[in-house]
Amino acid sequence: MTLPEKARVVIIGGGVVGCSVAYHLTKLGWSDVVLLERKQLTSGTTWHAAGLIAQLRATANMTKLAKYSQELYGALEEETGVATGFKRVGSISVALNEERKEELFRSAAMARAFGVEVEEISPEEVKGRYEHLNIEGVTGGVYLPKDGQGDPANIALALAKGARQRGAVVKERICVTGIARDGRRTTGVDWASDDGKAQGHIACEHIVNCAGMWGREVGEMAGVNVPLHACEHFYIVSEPIKGLTQMPVLRVPDECAYYKEDAGKIMLGAFEPNAKPWAMDGIPKDFEFDQLPEDFDHFEPILEAAVKRMPMLAEAGIHTFFNGPESFTPDDAYHLGLAPEMDNVWVAAGFNSIGIQSAGGAGMALAQWMEDGAKPFDLGDVDISRMQPFQGNKTYLYERSKETLGLLYADHFPYRQKATARGVRRTPFHHHLAENGAAFGELAGWERANWFAEDRQEREYRYSWKRQNWFENAAREHRAVRENVGMYDMSSFGKIRVEGPDAEAFLNYIGGGDYSVPIGKIVYTQFLNPRGGIEADVTVTRLSETTYLVVTPAATRLADQTWMARHKGDFNVVLTDVTAGEGVLAVMGPNARALMQRVSPNDFSNVANPFGTAQEIELGMGLARAHRVSYVGELGWEIYVSSDMAGHAFETLWDAGKDMGLRLCGMHMMDSCRIEKGFRHFGHDITCEDHVVDAGLGFAVKTDKADFIGKASVLERKESGPKARMVQFLLEDGEPLLYHNEPILRDGEIVGHLSSGNYGHTLGAAVGLGYVPCAGESAAEVLASRYEIDVMGARVPAKASLRPMYDPKSERVKV
Repeated sequence: MTLPEKARVVIIGGGVVGCSVAYHLTKLGWSDVVLLERKQLTSGTTWHAAGLIAQLRATANMTKLAKYSQELYGALEEETGVATGFKRVGSISVALNEERKEELFRSAAMARAFGVEVEEISPEEVKGRYEHLNIEGVTGGVYLPKDGQGDPANIALALAKGARQRGAVVKERICVTGIARDGRRTTGVDWASDDGKAQGHIACEHIVNCAGMWGREVGEMAGVNVPLHACEHFYIVSEPIKGLTQMPVLRVPDECAYYKEDAGKIMLGAFEPNAKPWAMDGIPKDFEFDQLPEDFDHFEPILEAAVKRMPMLAEAGIHTFFNGPESFTPDDAYHLGLAPEMDNVWVAAGFNSIGIQSAGGAGMALAQWMEDGAKPFDLGDVDISRMQPFQGNKTYLYERSKETLGLLYADHFPYRQKATARGVRRTPFHHHLAENGAAFGELAGWERANWFAEDRQEREYRYSWKRQNWFENAAREHRAVRENVGMYDMSSFGKIRVEGPDAEAFLNYIGGGDYSVPIGKIVYTQFLNPRGGIEADVTVTRLSETTYLVVTPAATRLADQTWMARHKGDFNVVLTDVTAGEGVLAVMGPNARALMQRVSPNDFSNVANPFGTAQEIELGMGLARAHRVSYVGELGWEIYVSSDMAGHAFETLWDAGKDMGLRLCGMHMMDSCRIEKGFRHFGHDITCEDHVVDAGLGFAVKTDKADFIGKASVLERKESGPKARMVQFLLEDGEPLLYHNEPILRDGEIVGHLSSGNYGHTLGAAVGLGYVPCAGESAAEVLASRYEIDVMGARVPAKASLRPMYDPKSERVKV
């Protein structure tokens, strides 16, 4: 037993992901790389994976990573001599109804924007490419000729061999028994051999948690939250079928099934809607290449539908019935990146049954992140910092995992809400909103009113790719804000208090704005990385000489506070999450001032309370703080009130506004209003790889102040001009809907995709935002082109603008 006493990095877990991380770190020249596997390489979940390797994912960067995995696996055999079994067999996904067909055809349009070869095909063309399929009920399909399949275990072993060839130590049957910590850093791992005959300690600079379904347990040892839970995953393998030749991978998501030809047999796998969580009380210590007990009753409905869909299965017989565990996360996206709680603990775990197709790209991205100390590109979809602390709760994970497995093959309708593990986080106004017809959605655990039902109208979502059942409700709320006054709950937005003698200097260093402002001034601003990319999009309000309030999107509060903490350096400041301490009601619309004057004796005139300022006010019989800002492009205030007075504040405003026609509004209204104004949405329109100048937000960066993170890059880009421009598009046809990722065509050629989309109820058609490459071009040249948006394969003409199409001079917010 020869293990080093120290290493640069210890990777915990020898599945395909851990092997990929080791491979890519050594490829970047890292020495002293140690990978420890508790049993044998691949013995957790990798060995029984289906090995489906698709290119197309839900976003451009996830697709980039999937495509990288394919290219890597295709070259590994030549490099290592280990056969990976990788074959480009193509894949077909079929729809059994019109809604699924729209999802597939929209995904095909998205694929074209991402540079993935794809073809929409008719039922007859599906049959032509998959002769064994019964196409009864099939409405259409998509074919991706370059999708593939491979041997999961050998892919992992090839990656491990590649890492060994470049000096990595890969040791099997070594269990990590403890992780030593010193403040926000780990200092090493304790280990013991499987046979109990040896033990030791490895001091290390970094730890990577690649422990798969053990990831949560390993995370706890390191003081890190890694929310995931194992579920039972079923598949069968048929007896050999005479004459069966290589076929594309086939997915029939409406029947929760996938099919793969392998050595003359058919594998049938399932992602059933109501999954079976496993190992609530912990994974057995001796688990290795294990199967779980058969549950034919659970699998039978899938098999019955499959026999009808693939009649030859009825004759073939079952060779293997397999039940094995796979780990699933609360949102069906894997965990990658630097853990928020620690400064040298990294995570790559929770791959939701797509570990093989994801491992190559995920390992590459994480290794580059570790090498550079910064993300190589936007990884917000999978960044571990998106997870909220409560989401590590075992009961929560058990309940949510029942749903997340099945959601892989459920129709990914826009605005789809999770149905399980709900009601964990509620704002102080929750019961008031519920009493008045709120239909709630969930984000980061927060229950948020998305729209309000009329009397006797059901509050449930009826999902569709067309106009959903709440479309007119949101339109009425939209019109109320545009024409009269509306009120909505913004309490879920993150609130980070920054205080201390260095608060002003600290913010001026980490943010692009100028925070040397009077008390009560609100600064709209971005936190930038050295490349000028946007790490956070926030408002900063000066509350006192030494105190500021940073308001962030609900989903990024933890990530934003973590980023701030990691750049605190020697500044004497304290950062505190005070989100739950205050409720926030937004009062917006042309008559917002009239409503505020009814409930408070304070002065809300432009002279006393101009746009971009906050003031302490009396509200009813209580106190509040009124911030005059707007994310919907109308006159209005965000009213911050301590949680103990929140109920009174709501009742005071609601009662005072009833005879004015005050309407309660939801998040869907807010999104449709903000996109009409061209306001950016963090995570979609702006990310860490989008330069602040290209995003059209250079006005918020004050380059005449002292040095700040990203200053050099901003100055350079302002001098050279943007490489791309954020453009607002308005469809000329009022019927189609936009969501995001629809291709942008400029003079007939695809040049990008929409970063976000929604319906503009005032503008009368769907609105989208997206970047158009424009290096060396003037704004006029960009707008001189003809633009179309690809909606499900149809090219829809669109008007383009670099200024908001609604109230371009922003006169309404300052009236």
